[in-house]
Amino acid sequence: MTRYEEKPVIVQSDRSILLETDGPLFEEARDCLAAFSELVKSPEHIHTYKLSPLALWNAASLGLSATEVVDSLKRFSRYEIPQNILADIQDQMSRYGRIKLYRKDDGGLVLSADHPLLIRELLSHRQIKDLVFPAEDTHTLSVKAENRGNLKSALIKIGFPVEDLAGYADGAPLEIAVRETTLSGRPFGLRQYQKESVDAFYLNGSNQGGSGVIVLPCGAGKTIVAIGAIAAVKSHTLILATNTVALRQWKSELLDKTTLREDDIGEYSGDKKEVRPVTIATYQVLTYRKTKNSPFTHFDLFDKALWGLVVYDEVHTLPAPVFRATASIQAKRRLGLTATLVREDGQEEEVFSLIGPKKYDVPWKVLEKQGWIAEAACAEIRVPLPDNLRFEYAVAPKRNKFRIASTNPEKIVLCEKLIESHKEDNILVIGQYLSQLKEIARHFKAPIITGQTPVGRRQELYAAFRKGDIKLIIVSKVANFAIDLPDANVAIQVSGTFGSRQEEAQRLGRILRPKVSASPQACFYSLVSKDTCDQDFALKRQMFLTEQGYQYRIVEAARLDEFMQGE
Repeated sequence: MTRYEEKPVIVQSDRSILLETDGPLFEEARDCLAAFSELVKSPEHIHTYKLSPLALWNAASLGLSATEVVDSLKRFSRYEIPQNILADIQDQMSRYGRIKLYRKDDGGLVLSADHPLLIRELLSHRQIKDLVFPAEDTHTLSVKAENRGNLKSALIKIGFPVEDLAGYADGAPLEIAVRETTLSGRPFGLRQYQKESVDAFYLNGSNQGGSGVIVLPCGAGKTIVAIGAIAAVKSHTLILATNTVALRQWKSELLDKTTLREDDIGEYSGDKKEVRPVTIATYQVLTYRKTKNSPFTHFDLFDKALWGLVVYDEVHTLPAPVFRATASIQAKRRLGLTATLVREDGQEEEVFSLIGPKKYDVPWKVLEKQGWIAEAACAEIRVPLPDNLRFEYAVAPKRNKFRIASTNPEKIVLCEKLIESHKEDNILVIGQYLSQLKEIARHFKAPIITGQTPVGRRQELYAAFRKGDIKLIIVSKVANFAIDLPDANVAIQVSGTFGSRQEEAQRLGRILRPKVSASPQACFYSLVSKDTCDQDFALKRQMFLTEQGYQYRIVEAARLDEFMQGE
């Protein structure tokens, strides 16, 4: 039996949860808390979580009950759980399912509540009242089909998540199967967690399945999950990808691992406008418009075919206009893929209401232990600003301070030492500022890939890196998503996007694919200017990964040689 003083969790009446990292139950408690709470901050010894409504609703949508959440907290909690927290967990989790959306026999939609007073409460909100109209009884309201998404979005904003059971329109049929061997002859099949992801999303085609988000680490094969979902739905599919390189990697994966033919797959990008049974489009082309006030030129793509499934790759980056378009296509099945539900714009509620709740989630460290993603060691290396920049930094406006600190020229010296130490490895140097990256590329005579690099040239460089002809590539933010470089095992981050947690996760993800030819362990170095806002933002960026179980070693630049020898 666990001793009272060994329990690592303290639940407080302000809905915060403190988790001590020193102790035998830390990892188990961390994975438990991740299922129903949100990480707020994660320094070395005490992690802070929050029992937010959205986290509790996601837990309820996954089938967790309030009793199970409370029992989990009691198991790890050092002190008695405050009564208001017990009541809040019960209240918030009971809200999911109190309001349901059904489809009537005549095709119309009905919003059903478990009590007439709840219906009256909803009608007291102007934003709800405009989207519904009276029905035949006191427990229901009628809803026009075109208001389905907007109603769900409005309801979650007032604290009432809808369980959408209205079902989906059948798309045009698609003949597709998953191959047992790839085109190159390698055996292929979905891993167990990928099968579970597909099953959790599709639920055998029932009205309770068909919309939601799958959360898996970078490198864990989210594309394969989508392939499994497309094969399950067997309907024309629209895939939304982050950029043209990602689009073409999607096409390559579909051809390699399914029975789809070249003519079955269309590219909808700045270069081509093909609409085929499986169409892959970029977010950029969907959100294109001639002027700021013009309509979005390509939004009609959502209606150009009888899509039975829409896949949103990297759903945490979904542009706001695509949310608005998604509100009008709630009758189509929707699958979101992401490594983290964290959105820097705070729009997690829109993902929940318009794409769907979280359907499946696996902690990063669990898949690492199973060998599906590489082990990773993370280090933050702190280097002082040189004297000539210290004064410039001190008097600079707030926004300029970050650029001065991020582009500290001493970081090139650190890159030299790290690259020399890893000369047998496959290295990505990743950064935010193009001038900094170009200087690094010139210094090392290494190829550079930015947003201006033509797609064909990017693919040439990626192919050369995969073959081992190139061991070092300098990359900008384009590397955050969908780069298929399985042997990359070292990433050096010279600058980041302020405190973006999801970017830190994506960048680590570039090196998490299981290794074959390179060193089996991945190394992620973040170079930070000491005692500046660069250091402050680095702490924020690390929060998500720390919650996943990764620990950052803090290393002073002056002791880097000693640190590298110790490794």
